Amino acid sequence: MSETLSQKQRRFAKLVPRLIDKAHELGFEVTLGDAYRDPRVHGAMGVKLGYGRANSCHKARLAIDLNLWKFGEYIETTEAHEPLGLWWESQGGSWGGRFSDGNHYSFEHEGTR
Repeated sequence: MSETLSQKQRRFAKLVPRLIDKAHELGFEVTLGDAYRDPRVHGAMGVKLGYGRANSCHKARLAIDLNLWKFGEYIETTEAHEPLGLWWESQGGSWGGRFSDGNHYSFEHEGTR
């Protein structure tokens, strides 16, 4: 039996704090970027309003963007996220570094990462 969206959302929310802890273990500081993208602002799944994609796991409450910092400097490169992204993938998540969005951490849902 496959996992429902609600079950997946709860599993994702439980793992996000571990993701942040792992970032700290790797020597980063973290600020939070987008998590949920409200359909009243960004459009329903499949509809593109504003920035972002028409189909986005942010709309399904299955993605978060993390901004990494080191020595007070914002880290902009996807490569800097790689150790964290690889850890996230080892936990069953999808890392945006595989599709040019290095600070994106999500769970796949219905083909969307």
